[in-house]
Amino acid sequence: MKVNNPAVIASWASLLDPAIAIANAPTVPFPQWLTDFTGLHEWPHFDPPYIPLDFISFDLLPPVPRHTQGACGAVGPQWCLFDCANCVSYDDVYTCPKLSQTFDDGPSGPTRQLLAGLKHRSTFFTLGLNVVHFPDVYHETMARGHIMGSHTWSHKFLPALTNEEIVAQVQWSVWAMNATAGHLPKWFRPPYGGTDDRVRGIVRQFGMQTVLWDFDTLDWKMLAENAPNSRTERDIYAELDKFKQTNGGRGLILEHDVHSRTVGVALNIASKLERPLTVPQCVGGIDYIKQFPRD
Repeated sequence: MKVNNPAVIASWASLLDPAIAIANAPTVPFPQWLTDFTGLHEWPHFDPPYIPLDFISFDLLPPVPRHTQGACGAVGPQWCLFDCANCVSYDDVYTCPKLSQTFDDGPSGPTRQLLAGLKHRSTFFTLGLNVVHFPDVYHETMARGHIMGSHTWSHKFLPALTNEEIVAQVQWSVWAMNATAGHLPKWFRPPYGGTDDRVRGIVRQFGMQTVLWDFDTLDWKMLAENAPNSRTERDIYAELDKFKQTNGGRGLILEHDVHSRTVGVALNIASKLERPLTVPQCVGGIDYIKQFPRD
């Protein structure tokens, strides 16, 4: 999702809240190795603490001004903003030789509905806060052969954050995935498409690669409380058919797996695709940076 309207942003955030604002404690135990490293004993809430890492150097980052969502005039075009100007960098993944799906914001309850009907492997960009609350869904997604990528810890707009806050959003997401399933992700999707050369610089130091898109279903607009019926399933299918024709059957589709209605649309889209690919298959890359043996 890429959007600059504050009212719409607030509406989508309210839709995410049931998925990530879990009243009960996370079900993934806080691992001893993470206690040894951080000195902490439980998973953080929405604002994770920054833990210094010896492989992260802020001195290597370009001096990109911070900007909030929609404040595009505050940053010059030389800093390659995707959220403002659709600018992609040399190592951004933003398309695919085959029209292929990607899913953001899970795992959550509706993800199971998607898994039950999805016949091909795909790529899921997960929120760390959801990973530790829905580990069974995470494990099921992996067991079906899907690729698990990072979507930060709690879905913050990264260009507005300090360097330390960006690192915290990324590191806690990675730790959640490692503690849950024993792997380090290779693929990273910035929430709201919010990325620039500073954000990319931090993501690269984690060894990850930014994944964007060239077709946005805008499926979340079907759910926006402040704009009811602003988008229909028919709109999505018609625009996708047009994109497929004009783009020669290539492309990377952005969708969401945290609501039963968006999942229903996703399954209908899946039925229209021919041999879709995972993100690493799109670019000939690896699935994960590292996978650790599990007991």
